[in-house]
Amino acid sequence: MLENSRAISADDIHSVMMEIGHHARAAARDLAIAPTGVKDAALIAMADSLTENTSTILEANRLDLASAEKAGLSAAMLDRLKLNEKRIAAMAQGIRDIASLKDPVGEVMAAWTPANGLDIERVRTPLGVIGVIYESRPNVTADAGALCLKAGNAVILRGGSDSWHSSRAIHASMVAGLKSAGLPEAAIQIVPTTDRAAVGEMLSGLGGALDVIVPRGGKGLVGRVQEEARVPVFAHLEGICHVYVDKSAKLEMAVAVTLNAKMRRTGICGSAETLLVDRACAKTHLAPILDALAKAGCEIRATSEICNSFPAAIPATDEDWDTEYLAPVISVKLVDGIGEAIAHVDAHSSHHTEAVIAEDADVVARFFNEIDSAILLHNASTQFADGGEFGMGAEIGIATGKMHARGPVGVEQLTSFKYLVRGKGQTRP
Repeated sequence: MLENSRAISADDIHSVMMEIGHHARAAARDLAIAPTGVKDAALIAMADSLTENTSTILEANRLDLASAEKAGLSAAMLDRLKLNEKRIAAMAQGIRDIASLKDPVGEVMAAWTPANGLDIERVRTPLGVIGVIYESRPNVTADAGALCLKAGNAVILRGGSDSWHSSRAIHASMVAGLKSAGLPEAAIQIVPTTDRAAVGEMLSGLGGALDVIVPRGGKGLVGRVQEEARVPVFAHLEGICHVYVDKSAKLEMAVAVTLNAKMRRTGICGSAETLLVDRACAKTHLAPILDALAKAGCEIRATSEICNSFPAAIPATDEDWDTEYLAPVISVKLVDGIGEAIAHVDAHSSHHTEAVIAEDADVVARFFNEIDSAILLHNASTQFADGGEFGMGAEIGIATGKMHARGPVGVEQLTSFKYLVRGKGQTRP
């Protein structure tokens, strides 16, 4: 195995990355046929190791936080980077939850016998080798490693320089779990350099070793991956998420859901960035919702008609409707019912997550049928846009494309399929 070190010369990066790809491909062949019990034993051992090494991981995280603060990272980025005992315990529990999931590998998705008498099955298979490129969030190291393993895939992890120490401390626990179960250590590898040339090597596909890439990070990173990758990509570029409050919404629910959607954690991709309120309920619903947001420390950017009635708001610009703030800021607009709300979402959404707060079944039906985003919620916070909350144990990311995977990418989405065809000596006329 390669030594974990940032100090790899530019001339050596190509050979190092190709070696990582070679080891991953070999490990993927073993994982594809690994029994469920062995994979689950490795996962439980990983979770136990994370718990046992909490102090070591926290010390590594303190080094990363100190460097990040010195570099002037935003509060949102620092929140993504920060670990504590509760977050490490949640990582460990997420891995245990993944272990408890049904193994997707070998699942018969469909079976039929056409007129030619052939017995045909469509069966889930691993994707192979997955590359994950991420920034700030060290928990991705655990989530991605565990999900890929459960689905029978090898994974190559490339974390950002800001989470260098944290990711490696977590990765050590993942390797410990692999070793304890007798699985190849190369099943979960971490790129041993922060040089961006390593990312370029991954985008090129590592000589055919990589089957898919998942980017987790800011618009710059995701945009580069989508533009340059020579292998399929599961990704979302931004999380411009909307909450629409209909005139039929219960006031107390509208206040609570909107407040949570925006302010629970402002730095995550499922945080609401735009609030649309039905003009028909503005007199009863708008002020209480905005008051709750303002009291929680949220800056409100709104249209002129809202600014005139709510002095704490500041005028919104055209750019605000297309901005992922990842901060305690929200843009607010009044709309003439569900039709105008749908039109606004269609024009400005990143197709990640949208929520409607309403009691009118027809309004909800239109919202669900006419908005083309990966996740749509009724009377629930956009902050539920998370694989763990969907019962997937964790997620490797949120995909907003329409090919193969969409929404939270969990173990099932990390599989492909093949056809098994059984005959009785048939020949085709």
